[in-house]
Amino acid sequence: MKTKRAQLDNIASMNIVHSHIAVMPDVHLGMGATIGSVIPSAVGVDIGCGMLATKTSLVASQLPDNLRDIRHAFESALPHGRSLSRGKTDRGAWHNVPDIVAQEWKKLEVRFEAICHKHPAIRKSNHVKHLGTMGTGNHFLELCLDESDSVWIMLHSGSRGVGHRIGTYFIDLARKEMERHQINLPDKDLAYLEDGSEYFSDYVEAVEWAQDFAAKNREIIMINAISALKKQIPMAFETADVAVNCHHNYISREQHFGKACYVTRKGAVRAEKGELGIIPGSMGARSFIVRGLGNPDSFNSCSHGAGRIMSRTQAKKVYDISDQIAATEGVECRKDASVIDEIPHAYKDIDKVMEAQKDLVEVVHTLKQVVCVKG
Repeated sequence: MKTKRAQLDNIASMNIVHSHIAVMPDVHLGMGATIGSVIPSAVGVDIGCGMLATKTSLVASQLPDNLRDIRHAFESALPHGRSLSRGKTDRGAWHNVPDIVAQEWKKLEVRFEAICHKHPAIRKSNHVKHLGTMGTGNHFLELCLDESDSVWIMLHSGSRGVGHRIGTYFIDLARKEMERHQINLPDKDLAYLEDGSEYFSDYVEAVEWAQDFAAKNREIIMINAISALKKQIPMAFETADVAVNCHHNYISREQHFGKACYVTRKGAVRAEKGELGIIPGSMGARSFIVRGLGNPDSFNSCSHGAGRIMSRTQAKKVYDISDQIAATEGVECRKDASVIDEIPHAYKDIDKVMEAQKDLVEVVHTLKQVVCVKG
């Protein structure tokens, strides 16, 4: 059985790693590399997943006593989840692409076509139909209150089907490269493309495009969520200047310890000095808007959330609907069997995670969700 320490030792032993790897307090097992780690001189496969939060001019007293209609409005405005059949009936994709999605896709399409010209298999993916959609699992949209009772909208999503397709396609090429050059890996899931190799620049091009897709995906979700909320609130409101859109599964070209390198943040947020980020808790816990302290030993990074302590399968075995209802008391959300894998008990205590990274970030705002839509 794999352990976090074994995965970290495997990564650290690879000669492509520059200086060291940084481990965040939300670290937990992943595929190949641990989730909650920062790896210099490596390129990852989970592309562009991240967070967006926007403060509104609303305050708690202006919200209705019953928040169910707001949750239903969010759910209606936002394709989320996944139907087993997928295809044309997939509830997590657009069936009729809205104008805003079509317009934003045009800005992404030229680069996408250039990538597909070199790698046609990437075209066989959900791309435009997933732009502005949330996904499933731990992806979410929330209405939150901060320490001053101001209302925020916060969401978690990424590059959806097309990002997954890009990642799996290139990791397959990387595995073939390892076999061809007879490179022995501590774990087959740590296959990589070496800088200067045949597919490296193509992979970086595709990853950077997927990260742009992911950021735009979150922006469209937020626009639609704000529109849905305005239809439910009788008074006019605005969105404030404070908005944070940050990746936590991505690559970035940076300078660390005297060397320019690609940094993989696999479940970590960049926390340069003064830079704002988002660290969400579970669907029953607090979340945080943070400001980076620029700690060089962490490669200027912080955790991306609480981090799981229990697999989805185990959570479903251990807990039932009554546990989920109790754990999400005071939150307007689904409380059925299909979301038990996201029960707060399956995650680390976010307050302990925050205490463990006081040298990485400072808290700017503390958010508590009152509405949560899960994929």
